[in-house]
Amino acid sequence: MGKVYVIASGKGGTGKTMVAANLGATLAQQGNSVVIVDMDLGLRNLDLYFGLESHVVYDVYDVMTGVCHIKQALIKDRRFENLHIIGASPERDKGDLTPLHARVLCEKLRDQFDYMIIDAPSGIDDGLVVAAAGADAAIIVTTPEYAALRDADIVDRQLQKLGISERYIILNKVIAELMSAGYIPRLREISTLVRPELIGVIQNDENINISTNLGIPIVLKTGTYIQANFQHIVSRLQAAEAEADAAADADAEVEVGAATAAGAASDAEVGAE
Repeated sequence: MGKVYVIASGKGGTGKTMVAANLGATLAQQGNSVVIVDMDLGLRNLDLYFGLESHVVYDVYDVMTGVCHIKQALIKDRRFENLHIIGASPERDKGDLTPLHARVLCEKLRDQFDYMIIDAPSGIDDGLVVAAAGADAAIIVTTPEYAALRDADIVDRQLQKLGISERYIILNKVIAELMSAGYIPRLREISTLVRPELIGVIQNDENINISTNLGIPIVLKTGTYIQANFQHIVSRLQAAEAEADAAADADAEVEVGAATAAGAASDAEVGAE
């Protein structure tokens, strides 16, 4: 069964969709099957990050409302072995989508992909509630500005209310010189302003804007520090996944052991009778 990450942010302009696109691309470069779903209804742009805007016929709204099958909305990026996207509707949701629609979609995608990346709308409105409904974990993208960090904390609290316990922060658009000089919050201070674990820092780089306009994920340019940033983020996520799996296995062994002991005790009581 695949894992679902929802990518959220407190406001627009943090680079949320860029992170969703390049995180998915990095996972695909490692040989994983990946689908990235644009749930930012009315503000569709994930397709632009891959240069696939002319390929969108059916979108996620069509899938969730039964207009088409999932396979009709999946768009394959042929630069990768197994990476697909599903575009968002160009029009905003009229209110007929519910969290149940998203949960059903995610359950179906789990059977087909190792990873599902959900690009949620910014903010804490109903769009986030729907987009996060089927997620196992959340990644909040923010920037090193006090206003953005406050917004990220508000989003984090909303995700916690929605029942997502596994939450992370990615700090984007970092200018190291300004951080060293103290003109923007340093990492230690940021860790006190937002509760989730900081799993990655992405430097500010004009090449990201260029790659976006060209429809080429920046991680396709090998040997760059931006690619290394995303590889580090993926490594941190996969380490957390392995740790969670090990803990779940340990809990299962304890439960089996307790059940076995209870069964043996019951058999002993019957034998004594």
